Amino acid sequence: MLDQDATPKSKGQWIFRCGLKGLCPRCGKGPMFRKWLKLQDTCPTCGLNYNFAAPDDGPAFFSLCIVAFPLTFFAVWLQVAYEPPFWVHLLTSFPLLGIGCVVPLQYIKGWLVASQYVNKAQEAGTEKLWADLHARAERKGD
Repeated sequence: MLDQDATPKSKGQWIFRCGLKGLCPRCGKGPMFRKWLKLQDTCPTCGLNYNFAAPDDGPAFFSLCIVAFPLTFFAVWLQVAYEPPFWVHLLTSFPLLGIGCVVPLQYIKGWLVASQYVNKAQEAGTEKLWADLHARAERKGD
């Protein structure tokens, strides 16, 4: 369990561990995901409500920046250096880009959600709006 007075280094390690393993950022035991990219409603171990989590397009953005840009440069280099037929790109570049961008999505999303929780990240001035929205959603669910 993360201590409230944790040092920045231990916070970073906690965020990385929980994000990489897909564990609850509060207790570090319960699973964060119920499906591949779908978050739990609440942690089955400690009851953390994941309503705070709003990673939006962040995982896709980071995946594209970390993986797609270097692999695109590889594909361009391959084309310029060897001028292979198009089928070579179908067998190498396209699968590498597809797999390379999709596989890290869950890890990146877990890292972003854990970061939001540990750092209490929230858009400035939206605390009341989020509280109202979640209260309304809970009333609707009852």
